[in-house]
Amino acid sequence: MEQANNTSNMPEDFKSFKAEIEVASPGRINLIGEHTDYNHGFVMPTAIDKKIYFKFRKNSSSNLGRIYSETFDAYVEFNTQKITKSTNSWENYLLGVIDEIQKLGKKLQGFDCIMKSELPIGAGISSSAALECGFAGGLNSLFNLELTQMDIVKLSQRAENNFVGSNCGIMDQFASVMSKKDHFIKLDCESLESEFIPAKIKHCKLLLLNTNVSHNLADSEYNTRRKECEDAVAIIQQKYKEVKSLRQVSFSVLEEFRQEIGETSFKRCQYVLEENERVRQTEEALRDGNLIALGELMYASHRGLQHQYEVSCPELDFLVDFSEDKAFIYGSRMMGGGFGGCTINLIEADKIDAYFEEVKKVYQEKFNITPTAITVVPDAGTQITKV
Repeated sequence: MEQANNTSNMPEDFKSFKAEIEVASPGRINLIGEHTDYNHGFVMPTAIDKKIYFKFRKNSSSNLGRIYSETFDAYVEFNTQKITKSTNSWENYLLGVIDEIQKLGKKLQGFDCIMKSELPIGAGISSSAALECGFAGGLNSLFNLELTQMDIVKLSQRAENNFVGSNCGIMDQFASVMSKKDHFIKLDCESLESEFIPAKIKHCKLLLLNTNVSHNLADSEYNTRRKECEDAVAIIQQKYKEVKSLRQVSFSVLEEFRQEIGETSFKRCQYVLEENERVRQTEEALRDGNLIALGELMYASHRGLQHQYEVSCPELDFLVDFSEDKAFIYGSRMMGGGFGGCTINLIEADKIDAYFEEVKKVYQEKFNITPTAITVVPDAGTQITKV
């Protein structure tokens, strides 16, 4: 995300801003385990070395919140006791956090906040979760709210569900807050038990290639996929009362209900069950340092998202297909909700620049769009500093 060239909307007294709290809140990637979080399955995300930065200070008022975004050169002020929705979407992620903090009975006073972001919007690296979690973490420290890390994860997710109106799972917020440098998190989205898996990717790096397209289907189809899975679970529950999500459904039980749930829902559910299995196998491949096995699992994940879950798009498929015959790329798949955003590629570090020039040229010729490249490193979750 490019920073605005001027600061014409910055309040005068923000120009000599003496912060009490500083926060670095990271974006996240997901190595594997896509569309499994809201089905209570397994995922394998990590925070990355690209972040949103916040500075906080108390002001002398009892309830005036003032926020300036350097990225957008945008300023907003509001009464922290009377939160209402904004027409600017980025503000709602922050207002939703305040709303959820107050539902917990926590008291906020007046505060000022300056923020700037190096996360591209719509690339599938969860700028929204970084915004929510960093903001919540900063307010927690500024006002000694005594929220735990898990409180911050859950209230940030609720802010997005309830206030913003996006029906996201918990993976993004969990990764943004809880990650450990040079590790992936194997997260069980049912129990929220997690385990750090060392990122043993040797001479490789993770390259994100942003398609720079966002098809309008993204939000509506996300909610449709969610409903297709939930409807299948509801049918299975009629016989197996203990089943609460696809997590408790075996391949044999799914096959038993194939006719009843219909071929489309069957394909969606089959993908989720297979993807959960791929996350488990990815853990093994990482622990063994087996990059070939890891890469094959990434390609298999993409094919499932393309043909069974049907959330890919021609631009994503082109980038994955183009990578497949390159010996220096071990694996590639679409990452995020789909219908645009990024592919994540496991690639030999010294080949990144030349490969990007090659793929950029053919992608531009085919789609008349310029892709962008982001090289990322698994990094620690939210960092909060008292100044």
